[in-house]
Amino acid sequence: MGMMMFIGGLGMSEILVIVLVILLLFGGKKIPELMKGLGKGVRSFKDGLKEVDDEVKNDEKPKGDNPKE
Repeated sequence: MGMMMFIGGLGMSEILVIVLVILLLFGGKKIPELMKGLGKGVRSFKDGLKEVDDEVKNDEKPKGDNPKE
């Protein structure tokens, strides 16, 4: 069986090195706070995309029978 490939072609050893570096830089106590902030950022980004998508869909709808609109 071949090596498992992850996002962007990263293998398991590369991901382990990245996780180790993050642990060394931030420590175990800061990581939950970082992940919470990252989650809030992703949620905010998704909400923004949804708002833009809703605006685009509303703009595509016909305004009515009045040709002056």
